[in-house]
Amino acid sequence: MKPNPRFIISGGGTGGHIYPAIAIANEIKAQIPAAEILFVGAQDKMEMQKVPAAGYDIKGLWIAGIQRKITVDNALFPVKFLSSLMKSRKIIKEFKPDVVIGTGGFASGAVVKVAQQMNIPTVIQEQNSYPGITNKMLASKANAICVAYDGLSTYFKSNKIIKTGNPVRQDLLTIDTKRNEAQEFYGLNPNKKTVVILGGSLGARRINQLVEKELTFFKEQNVQVIWQCGKFYINDYKKYHNNEDVFVYDFIERMDLLFAAADVIVSRAGASSVSELAIVGKPVIFIPSPNVAEDHQTKNAKSITDKNAAVLLKEADLDSQFQEQMLRLLSNDQIAEALSKNIKTLALPNATKDIVNEIFKLVK
Repeated sequence: MKPNPRFIISGGGTGGHIYPAIAIANEIKAQIPAAEILFVGAQDKMEMQKVPAAGYDIKGLWIAGIQRKITVDNALFPVKFLSSLMKSRKIIKEFKPDVVIGTGGFASGAVVKVAQQMNIPTVIQEQNSYPGITNKMLASKANAICVAYDGLSTYFKSNKIIKTGNPVRQDLLTIDTKRNEAQEFYGLNPNKKTVVILGGSLGARRINQLVEKELTFFKEQNVQVIWQCGKFYINDYKKYHNNEDVFVYDFIERMDLLFAAADVIVSRAGASSVSELAIVGKPVIFIPSPNVAEDHQTKNAKSITDKNAAVLLKEADLDSQFQEQMLRLLSNDQIAEALSKNIKTLALPNATKDIVNEIFKLVK
């Protein structure tokens, strides 16, 4: 392989597309420090801040996804997509990448499509158990498709699929040794069980409503609760912080210590969360967001629960079933241990390295 290969990585719109892209870039640089990497994203989305913060250059395209209702943005979509194709061609001609990598989101659609038209090798990384519209559109001409779930040959040619898993934080691999440190860090009582509630960085309104309603139930079970309510909701719920074994945070920096402290975890079922929780190996109740494309969070969760490796609760069933399911996991060690053991068998901790190895195979 040449000493300084060049890569364009494109993906964004949400953290689920951005963080895998950054993890891939970091692994490329770890293996080949002289490699040159350029990101391409949507000019008004969060990647324009997150990627430079991670130390990489990024170019922005005028692109946005199609909304589910009639909007001005939808009317402009053909114009934006054409503009993005033209700008992508200019970027690719100037940067001359050896391989172009897409991690999903509409910005990656334009860049990867143009690279394929120019006969530049492409790799797409699909995080979910149900592929997004962009990756489905790009799949037929991609050289390799890195996936995290079985059963994707329905959507992609099986000879292109490589099951690698999703990139995850490397510090999660050692949480088994961090329980004492985690309990000290969060000020927890080591003689009580700890329930961790995750709603994502922005927060999940329905999960927050549930936790507030169930605070008396948690107190009756004599458990501690670490409640990550999200930045949009912290002002509503911070009044409960440090009150009768409840600890409320808008955002969690030390996820490794959070998971080390947990006995039971309640979480949304985004692709990155599911992949990380498989490595963590604790009993999980997944509450998928119903407000996502193609209901992919439910499909992600089902791929785990079908293997008896987690509990799936739909939002509509929370009021009637949450207490029962939580009690099962808190009071029956046998069930909790079985879920932990089963979810760990689904973990793919070497995902980032495996994806990068597939990318390197395409460098001429």
